[in-house]
Amino acid sequence: MHAEVVVVGAGQAGLSAAYQLRREGADFVVLDADAAPGGAWQHRWASLRLDRANGIADLPGMPLAGDPAERASVAMARYFADYERTFDLPVRRPVAVRRVTRTHDGFALATTGGTWTARGLVNATGTWSRPFWPAYPGRETFRGRQLHAAQFTEAADFAGQHVLVVGGGISALQLLVEVAEVTRTTWVTRRPPVWRTEDFDADAGRAAVAMVEERVRAGLPPGSVVGVTGLPVTEEVRRARERGVLDRRPAFDRMTPTGVAWDDPAGELAVDVVLWATGFRAALDHLAPLHLRAPGGGIVVEGTRVVAEPRLHLVGYGPSASTIGANRAGRSAVRELLATLRG
Repeated sequence: MHAEVVVVGAGQAGLSAAYQLRREGADFVVLDADAAPGGAWQHRWASLRLDRANGIADLPGMPLAGDPAERASVAMARYFADYERTFDLPVRRPVAVRRVTRTHDGFALATTGGTWTARGLVNATGTWSRPFWPAYPGRETFRGRQLHAAQFTEAADFAGQHVLVVGGGISALQLLVEVAEVTRTTWVTRRPPVWRTEDFDADAGRAAVAMVEERVRAGLPPGSVVGVTGLPVTEEVRRARERGVLDRRPAFDRMTPTGVAWDDPAGELAVDVVLWATGFRAALDHLAPLHLRAPGGGIVVEGTRVVAEPRLHLVGYGPSASTIGANRAGRSAVRELLATLRG
């Protein structure tokens, strides 16, 4: 099986790229590992509503319409499915790409649906399939429950238990506030949280993107932008602060069979559940045979183009990881890639 361009992943970034490929009249296919449309949104926790979800943006050419109180996972899955049908996008699923190697004029992709060859590749695999679990001494000895934010379903699961929420990002804040409505919580972050008291304007957005762009140009893994954007202070957050829910504690030094412990006089804390809201890493293992990693651990990217392999573009990676950034990146990546392929 062959296509001029293969897009890997049918989330926001992948569909944005597919839309532009359709407009350009390219021969392309989209390979998506999920069994149904919706990208990472379809896996979000059940209680997350559209009006509480962070970073939703319309896909190009088709606005999102829906009840703000609707479950985000349901609304976004429907939206992505409608989008694929409306623009007749050739999405094959479930097809997981296991390994990408070079050929004399492009790439060979070993997948769960057979082998594909392509002259150009747009990688849009995101991060959802690679939750990050930090290493702590004694973690394997903890007798309570540990789960990552990617496994969270609803706060009611933890009623009557003491839940330790670990992480300083927006998802950690959202889950903390939600769980604190039904049970006792403790919040742990590596650094004191940075609160955003003003609207997130264009200057702040440019600063956040510039920070990530600098890292990927240097061959470093993309970092978190929360330090630049800050955590939003919503009315819900204000109420949680008044109740003491946001009184965070610094990162602990080790885990024990019954909880966590600090080496300083803070001592030990008994908990029933540790909820790791510690983020994700880019899902790029299938690209390992291309040997693209820089000494700093990341992939050197200019815009979306991989410097070491101009026939490969990463969208939804680094500065294009936001939904708005993914839309723009999909458009620019396709135009640059097709110009490269067509000479």
